[in-house]
Amino acid sequence: RHMKDLLGGKGAGLAERTNAGLPVPPGFTISTAVCNIYYEQHARIPAAIDREIDEHLKRLETAAGAKLDTDLDEAALRDIVERFKRIVLQRGGRDFPQDPSDQLKMARNAVFRSWMNPRAKEYRRIYDIPDHIGTAVNVQMMVFGNSGDRSGTGVGFTRNPATGKKEFFGEFLINAQGEDVVAGIRTPQPIRELESVMPNAYKQLRDITTRLEKHYKDVQDFEFTIQDERLFMLQTRSGKRTGYAAVFIATDFVTEKLVTPKEAILLVDPESLNQLLAPGFDPDEWKRIPTATRGLPASPGAASGQVVFTADHAVEWTQQGKQVVLVRRETVPDDIHGMFVAQGILTATGGMTSHAAVVGRQMGKPSIVGAGGLQIDEAGRQFRIDGQTVKEGDYVSFDGLTGEVKLAQVASKPSEILQVVNGTLDASQSEIYRRFETLLSWADRYRRLGVYANADLPDQAELAYRFGAGGIGLCRTEHMFFGEGRIPIMQRMILADPEADRRKALNELLPLQRDDFCGVFKGMHGQPVTIRTIDPPLHEFLPKREDLMVDIARIEALGKSGKELDEKKRLLARVEQLHEFNPMLGHRGVRLGITYPEITEMQTRAIIEAACRLNKEGVKVVPEIMIPLVGTVKELRDQKTIVDRVAAETMKAEGVRVKYLVGTMIEVPRGSLVADQIAQEAEFFSFGTNDLTQLTFGFSRDDIGKFLKIYQDKKILEKDPFASIDVEGVGDLVRLGVERGRKGRPDLKIGICGEHGGDAASVHFFHSVGLDYVSASPYRVPVARLAAAQAALAVRVGD
Repeated sequence: RHMKDLLGGKGAGLAERTNAGLPVPPGFTISTAVCNIYYEQHARIPAAIDREIDEHLKRLETAAGAKLDTDLDEAALRDIVERFKRIVLQRGGRDFPQDPSDQLKMARNAVFRSWMNPRAKEYRRIYDIPDHIGTAVNVQMMVFGNSGDRSGTGVGFTRNPATGKKEFFGEFLINAQGEDVVAGIRTPQPIRELESVMPNAYKQLRDITTRLEKHYKDVQDFEFTIQDERLFMLQTRSGKRTGYAAVFIATDFVTEKLVTPKEAILLVDPESLNQLLAPGFDPDEWKRIPTATRGLPASPGAASGQVVFTADHAVEWTQQGKQVVLVRRETVPDDIHGMFVAQGILTATGGMTSHAAVVGRQMGKPSIVGAGGLQIDEAGRQFRIDGQTVKEGDYVSFDGLTGEVKLAQVASKPSEILQVVNGTLDASQSEIYRRFETLLSWADRYRRLGVYANADLPDQAELAYRFGAGGIGLCRTEHMFFGEGRIPIMQRMILADPEADRRKALNELLPLQRDDFCGVFKGMHGQPVTIRTIDPPLHEFLPKREDLMVDIARIEALGKSGKELDEKKRLLARVEQLHEFNPMLGHRGVRLGITYPEITEMQTRAIIEAACRLNKEGVKVVPEIMIPLVGTVKELRDQKTIVDRVAAETMKAEGVRVKYLVGTMIEVPRGSLVADQIAQEAEFFSFGTNDLTQLTFGFSRDDIGKFLKIYQDKKILEKDPFASIDVEGVGDLVRLGVERGRKGRPDLKIGICGEHGGDAASVHFFHSVGLDYVSASPYRVPVARLAAAQAALAVRVGD
């Protein structure tokens, strides 16, 4: 099993089972090294290798008591052969070779060529398999399951791969070859019925597969053929399984003493835990409905409801008792209220870290983004898809795990685990929840990395805590400004010209922010909470320029004037004043705090007041105040001076002292390069890998979906760098930032709060570079906990 890279997975398995004395058809393996030579020498194989293959072929003939060629006299088979020969001549431009050794070479080369066919390349892309390893070729003696009624073939699993139940699971056919079972040509029989047909072969099969499961310490997916009641094991490998089954199997294996808890956590793919948290459709009903289009599966789960095109309509319709799906060309922060009440979010544009994707995952909302087949007419409240028009109020359903969108209403319900977490189902009534918690408690024993959550509101903090988060790594304060009744105050602050008027509006916001922080602190039950000061540019809190122009034109067309028109014009003037050609690189983050220090003052006062008041109630709080988008130490020093001054004033006024930290997000590449300088002022770093990826590549995370697939097809990019960390480029900046940061401050606390914190592959990298914690969306916390344990054990699923 340790020679998979050379012999291929199947070849290594066949060799191991042969050495163990199991009934395997004799044969030999042409290694992956030969495949690489085939490509290096432009589809040629050196004569020396051909001679070596011939020698092994002769040994195989002797061992099998057979020759490579056969003599077929039956007229029907001769007719079939002649037909195939004509097809070969027609399509290949040459006669089918009659020399068996030439046939073998062609078959071998066909397998090598298959390594680069589109399906194989897509499979490797999905499962992150490198192109350079190549494929092996196995040459085996043929065994016949179609030699009569005492022969047969089948496939099976040592346990149920859908449910994890300990049952012999599979199908077989009498007088058939293996392809007949999987091709659906004939209806197979349940594998247990083999016991009554060929009891000796069945008993041997059960004994062997039980031994294989114990040997490999994993569920086995096996293929077999019986020739005249003689059993041959054609293949066995670790069986693919659902997330639900994976948790059942891992916990059962420990109970049965087949594995230790340490080994059990390696049997579950962290990403598969998403399936246990997602609402689901009835599978039979889902299959009956045709797929209208597909998009990027941004947040798993089943969503079904009536189409609405604005966040306000989503709220209005929900208040009327309707279930809605919010369909947008793209979402913006101002849509958050509609996203919150919607069953799911579907957008025509965007990538895996676009607004809809990030917020969807954080809220646990099923989301599909970048569904390019949608032609959305928001003004007309309809969209077209493949020639069909879907109007507001029509039903749409989608699966956020597969990216499939269907034009129908399909019922769904919350997962059992979420029902327990939300308090609507008692844990004693849910076996899968108890097993889920057991598995994650084992993972917590072995992981070094802390696992925090990105949470902006008290209910999100509480949910993250219940999922096992050890703190909040990112609380985005700007999302709080979109709460009920707050946008008008925020807009007054933005529109205010003299500083005094801005401070007046900020004073109205202060108690609202303080109450929000109190709720978040309470939701974390004394665990660390990292609060980011305001980050987005101010124009995001104002109406869109185009909408204001339309409103003004409409009012003027009606011949009206007065306060409403004056207010719209005033808003438009300020929007145009704040307009930026590239707002992602513009007046945002630390730059806002430096320009408008009164904003930093208000947010600091709200944070420290909340901490002081909870301290008086006996609630332990250690706030961590994080300044975003810092690229120079002087920027951070400017803001830290304000934070320290206001914190001291507030604690004196409250008569309480609380511990707090001041740190920064490293999301500008320069921040990594001068991390040693910044660490002189920062008490912690948190890598904002969303923006760090954006600024390192020069890609817009909201627009990359327009060309990402082309880049991946051409192997310019192996994977979406916003979904899984770019180790060579962005990762090197992270590594450099860690090294230089700890050079400047050895006890520097360092984490990551980008979307990569919930990606299992990225978690392995963050472990390797010495981060203290990762922070992910609340619903990704279980994934990160398990991935962190596997990283600590230096093993990935499938290794």
